[in-house]
Amino acid sequence: MTDKIRADLLVINANQMCTLRGPKRPRVREELRHLGTVPKAAVAMERGKIVAVGSTEELKNKVDRRFVEILDASGMTILPGFVDPHTHALFYGSREDEFAMKVQGATYMEILRDGGGIQRTMVATRNATKQQLTSTLRQRLSNMLRYGTTTVEVKSGYGLNTKDELKMLEVIKEVDRKHPMTVVPTFLGAHIVPPEFRGRADDYVALMIDDMLPKIEERKLAKYCDVFCEKEVFDTVQSKRLLAKAKEHGLAPKMHIDEIEDIGGVGIAVDVGATSVDHLIVTSASNMTCLAEKGILGVLLPGTPYVMMNDKHPNARALIEHGVPVALGTDMSPNCWTESMQMVSSLACTQLRMTPEEVITASTINAAYAIGLGDKVGSIEVGKQGDLVLMDGPNYMHLPYRFGTNLVKLVIKAGKILVDRRPEYEER
Repeated sequence: MTDKIRADLLVINANQMCTLRGPKRPRVREELRHLGTVPKAAVAMERGKIVAVGSTEELKNKVDRRFVEILDASGMTILPGFVDPHTHALFYGSREDEFAMKVQGATYMEILRDGGGIQRTMVATRNATKQQLTSTLRQRLSNMLRYGTTTVEVKSGYGLNTKDELKMLEVIKEVDRKHPMTVVPTFLGAHIVPPEFRGRADDYVALMIDDMLPKIEERKLAKYCDVFCEKEVFDTVQSKRLLAKAKEHGLAPKMHIDEIEDIGGVGIAVDVGATSVDHLIVTSASNMTCLAEKGILGVLLPGTPYVMMNDKHPNARALIEHGVPVALGTDMSPNCWTESMQMVSSLACTQLRMTPEEVITASTINAAYAIGLGDKVGSIEVGKQGDLVLMDGPNYMHLPYRFGTNLVKLVIKAGKILVDRRPEYEER
């Protein structure tokens, strides 16, 4: 038995598995449709890492099964754990009444100008204790885990002063340490200009540069720095100044751009070497070419125009045809409160006209690259972390097809079963 592969968990008999094996970089154009499917599939894990991938017959012969837990996935489809590369999941309070206002025609910017939106959540988040914020974030991440998300990016951005931005980032760091999900922290102090700096956006940018960034670097609180580069928020000069300084403090740049108007955000993203640009609802063809040439990931958030009752959506077909590597995220926030990447997958098909194959790639391996983890998660390959979702249904096309329900049967994170929704377990 010495030539056998050692494993502590062996999943067998899956009707289909999407490995997402392929080039060690974000996928583009036709590559988005290559899922590396395996029929009658199996995967073995040892100490949280994947050690073998293939057919059930093959792995039954390869794996030493004397001390391994065997999980029968008959009738199920295995996907890599979903990666959500864009969330505002840490906030306090809610804004359900503003949703009703939007139903009646109010726009996002109108609500913001009247003191609602981000400003309203800022007040609630500033007033919340660390304990309240920690409990809230843990619950939301646990909900996301039940829908199959195993890795998530979480932004600050509702503190909007040094004390409360640091408070948010400290909570994110603590939750990452204790929660089983992988949590990637992003500093989004440049979410809006807080009311105490109204009319003095340059002074607020200076506060972020001179006070917030050095403390974030000293305490190792964030991996990325994001900015909402948009009309009436932060202009291109302010955005470039902040992101260039953030890089000096070890934070890689990200940007919210082209959600409402194109004010030149793509040019800044190219100049600062952004990892990703997110939203891209009004991005021009020429700017798509720029993003493709630089390999900057475009993170599409179809839930946002959906809840804002906006007829404009990211032109995913054009982005893909131009060669932009696209990813998908929830934009989970008080404005777009969804914890389900499954729902986002369906919206990406119905609203953005992405194919099921493109959606799966954008929700796994490309999303992983959008937060710097493409070498660790996002695909089912030997050496990667054992993050898997076992879904009800004989093939991957059930994912966008059966919308509004939770297809997850099991979630495995780093080789451990964290969610088990099989009837024999749920009905005990």
